Amino acid sequence: MRLNGLLVKTINHSTLKSLSLIAVFGALLGSCGSPSANSPTSPTGASPESPAAGKDFTVGMVLVGPKQDGGWNQAQFEGIQTALKTIPGTKLEYVDKVNVADRPNVKGSQVADDLISKGAKFVIFNSDDFKDDALATAKKHPDVTVIHASGDYAWKEGKNFKNQPNLGNIMGRMEYGKMIAGCAAALGTETGKIGYLGPLINDETRRYSSSAYLGAKYCWETYRKKKAENLNFKVTWIGFWFNIPGKTLDPTKVADDYYNGGYDVVMSGIDTPEAAVQGKKAAEAGKKVKFVHYDLASGCNLAPDICLGVPYYNWSFPYANSIKKAIAGNYTSEFTWLAPDWKDINNPETSMVGFNPGTALGDNKKFLDEFIKGLGDGSINPFKGPLNFQDGTPFLKAGETATDQQIWYLPQLLAGMEGSSK
Repeated sequence: MRLNGLLVKTINHSTLKSLSLIAVFGALLGSCGSPSANSPTSPTGASPESPAAGKDFTVGMVLVGPKQDGGWNQAQFEGIQTALKTIPGTKLEYVDKVNVADRPNVKGSQVADDLISKGAKFVIFNSDDFKDDALATAKKHPDVTVIHASGDYAWKEGKNFKNQPNLGNIMGRMEYGKMIAGCAAALGTETGKIGYLGPLINDETRRYSSSAYLGAKYCWETYRKKKAENLNFKVTWIGFWFNIPGKTLDPTKVADDYYNGGYDVVMSGIDTPEAAVQGKKAAEAGKKVKFVHYDLASGCNLAPDICLGVPYYNWSFPYANSIKKAIAGNYTSEFTWLAPDWKDINNPETSMVGFNPGTALGDNKKFLDEFIKGLGDGSINPFKGPLNFQDGTPFLKAGETATDQQIWYLPQLLAGMEGSSK
């Protein structure tokens, strides 16, 4: 259906059972939060029972990029589909590609208004860029539960807390996933040159790229037995979560520049699969290169022979928990920030953050497994001092462990990294 010029797509619960998504990579473009040894922040209260079948409850989703982008948006879209399969009597309405390039002069809050006019009582905004749209929507529609994937407005201990009862945040502690990804990159490089394909610069992307560097540095020194100064970790920011022609750097060219410039491992920090696509082309041309994908569990399928792995989010169960609370009428604002389930980080029912190792790891997978085990039991914590910021000022003193707030609001990249901090 079309509302106010926007294509709003409706999926009933029964349709979800038969719907099969096919990832469209390459030409399609899409979008887009702190580790510690402490237990993860979890939703409070038990989830209520699902509603009776036949009592439709509409969930709306505002996606910043295409729902089949091979990354962030696809993982979000598949996550909400999986969640709704577990809750009878629900249906989904969504609008994707809500960004300045695809929908000029259209705000996320306007899209949410359209979804709510069609009966949505629960609305998800899936990008950091939507933080103010989510807050505005929650204020305008106090009877609607609004979830912002990423963001910190519901975090009472954060810097930006807003006391809005119907607004919540859901995010995974991807810092763990990024440290694992960085370790995989360090285990896979032969040149010691790792390129990181970054989106725009903000607190989230600084802490993610820095997490990847810390994981790489630890495994480079510990398992590869090499000096930190011989590790070249470079971040290139394209300017947004995905390519906007004329507005951002072209991630295809950035990836090619890495592969052609001696960087034999490229890590993706953006929503789309250029690191994989261009890596495959470089490998076919005879270059010994590898890549680390991001966001989507099936990301290694793009080029399995050269994939070192993929850190990914599992959105289905935290979304399902919040939807059930909203249906029962007892949802209250909460900041949900979930770490991996260290008993099995790839358990789709319990772990929001996972890592699928790639075949290109080879025998080095045993070192990655050791690193993951250490992160889980707390014997390894790369966010422990001494650590300096990129400009040489102290971040953590010797023996000091970073707090959640210090990592979430990381103001600079870390010493040893190449790339802009602002």
